[in-house]
Amino acid sequence: MIKTVLLASIAAIAISTTTLAADADFAAPEAPLAPVEETPGFSWAGGYAGAHTGYGFGDASIDRFGSASVDGARLGGFAGYNWQFSNGFVVGLEGDLNYDWNDGKLAGVNVEGGLNGSGRIRAGYAFDRALIFAAGGVAATEFKAFDPCFSDEGTAIGWTVGGGVDFAVTDRIFTRLEYRYNDFGSTKVAGADVDFNQHVVNVGFGVKF
Repeated sequence: MIKTVLLASIAAIAISTTTLAADADFAAPEAPLAPVEETPGFSWAGGYAGAHTGYGFGDASIDRFGSASVDGARLGGFAGYNWQFSNGFVVGLEGDLNYDWNDGKLAGVNVEGGLNGSGRIRAGYAFDRALIFAAGGVAATEFKAFDPCFSDEGTAIGWTVGGGVDFAVTDRIFTRLEYRYNDFGSTKVAGADVDFNQHVVNVGFGVKF
């Protein structure tokens, strides 16, 4: 009888120990998850450079001769630097140098644009990889007039204003679509006052440093 009671007690203790161990395993706390690192957003801050092409729709007014359309393709390059703030606001400085194959004819005189460039202040807002901007500053261009009997040229200095959008295709490469209005003011060519203004559409790409 005593032997039976001892065996029963041992069996009960073994069953209780096993149950407690199973409960302890089940209630064991899970290992903490590793912290998730946040991917930093894209930034437009820093230097950049690129190239663009486009088309210019110009209008030249020559004293005593009237006005003429001076249109044509263009090719150029640009470089600049951006500062970006935590609220997404972006400001920057940019310069560009271009050559315009603009030409027209007024009263038998050929008129052409040529080498031109600008220095501009830019301001805009970044929507992650898209940067919408406006820009304005100083612009200058060569202007030529010639016919079979004479040739002369001058440099006109004025202002430029416009806007566009840059879009980052990768962390370093971006594309650009831009509109500008250039008012180059007046210059003397062959003794006559020449006023030249221009609407320009540019497309291009750039590389961030």
